[in-house]
Amino acid sequence: MSGKTLTTGKKFGYAFGIFTESLIYNMFYTYYLTFLNEIVGIQPKYSSIIIFVSIAWDAITDPIIGNYTDRPGVDKRRVMKISILPLALIFIIAWTSIGAGFTSQTAKILLYTVISMLIWVFYTMYSIPYYAVVAEITEDYDERTQIRSLSSLLNAVAVGLGNILPALVPTVALLLGKRYESNSYAVVAAIISILAVVLGFICCKSLNGIYSPKPMPANGIVEKITVKNTFKAFGDILKLKPTKYFLTFVFFFLATSSMIQSNLTYMVIDCIGMEYDKGIVFVILSLVVSMGIVVPLVEKTAEKKDRRFAAILFLTITLIGEAAIKIIGLDAQIGSFKIMCVVSPVFLGIGAGTFWTLFYSMGYDLVELNEFKTGERRESTITALPQLVQKFGSAFGILSAGQLLSAYGYDSSKDVAGSESLFATVTDPHIINGMENISTVIPAVFLAISIVGCILYPMTRKRFNALMVQLEKKRKGEEYTTEGFEKLL
Repeated sequence: MSGKTLTTGKKFGYAFGIFTESLIYNMFYTYYLTFLNEIVGIQPKYSSIIIFVSIAWDAITDPIIGNYTDRPGVDKRRVMKISILPLALIFIIAWTSIGAGFTSQTAKILLYTVISMLIWVFYTMYSIPYYAVVAEITEDYDERTQIRSLSSLLNAVAVGLGNILPALVPTVALLLGKRYESNSYAVVAAIISILAVVLGFICCKSLNGIYSPKPMPANGIVEKITVKNTFKAFGDILKLKPTKYFLTFVFFFLATSSMIQSNLTYMVIDCIGMEYDKGIVFVILSLVVSMGIVVPLVEKTAEKKDRRFAAILFLTITLIGEAAIKIIGLDAQIGSFKIMCVVSPVFLGIGAGTFWTLFYSMGYDLVELNEFKTGERRESTITALPQLVQKFGSAFGILSAGQLLSAYGYDSSKDVAGSESLFATVTDPHIINGMENISTVIPAVFLAISIVGCILYPMTRKRFNALMVQLEKKRKGEEYTTEGFEKLL
């Protein structure tokens, strides 16, 4: 645990690291389902499975990476640095149309599954230590919220870039010409990857002086990484009473947001009824602005009350908004203006801004609870577990969107891969209604479950403060009790 002061410059430097993971995360979750459907020519029910399988692979890599980076002597900055360049390179490859010419669906599926799996290995190597390190550089309840709030504000910009830059694909396609237009996404991915590399290294540099690896034991002996001790560490975290409610909150929120995100292209063109180039700009700008506005409001609410209260309040607003959009209809207009290109993303932005401000800092609280119960600090393991659930939730949302698109009768695999079919308009009202459901009422059900998990989550500010008082006594070898935080145990 570092005792160095966290200056504003250090906080900003750390927060810039959000771009490295968020740019890649958002382009992937918003556009990859569409890319596989329309450019590569894979059927939606299979392209969604590709994404799900690649995330399922993290069930192996997340605990291993989390356990490794918690070990004494392991420098989280070094792990982050090692991952950045491979992540950027593989991300570019993932958006090339190398498999579009394959006639076999099986060959396409296998190729892009392997590529996707590699993305998530290096993404995990970067993101777990990136998020875990906050729990090591401060134990202050509000300072953790402040750091995550600053990171979330920059994340709003990252979300915007990760979504708006791919919206330039049609323009890039015109510049590349007919022969190379199917690789327009790869050009955008290269731009995003360059930004990710530069800002990732700035983040690593900013941790100098405020973060130090855990010291080696006096005897110099460190327990070897085994499958048994890796999953024992996860098991200890899962035994914590707040964990099951926290993970329910995480899984179902990410299922909500990724389902809506992965359907944005179809929502703009087929549900709202706008030209893609114009509509997606309105949608993303509205999403980014709403995130930027809600993040400081969430931070202030969390500081005045606590993080759980803030999450319940703002996610409930999102839930009400999603239900109202379905009732009003995504094709609603005021005069000739399609108002839902602005209104609909506002509620997604409120939800996303709330979640990303509070999610990791809520997870950090489990570090001290686990230390109290087991005597061990497992910052990376506690980051890895919810992050694994986060990615499964996101993958589940995309899987559900892909399966529902097929169930409603949408199938782009008969189109010519790499053509402008991405911008073709669906005319079947049954399919359009299904696309609207995927953007509104179905994710709203998932969001309701997420809110219930948050309501049942027992970690409040009052209980955390009581825990810290007794944990300090336990660290000093003094007599301690569980008074004030019995409901956490």
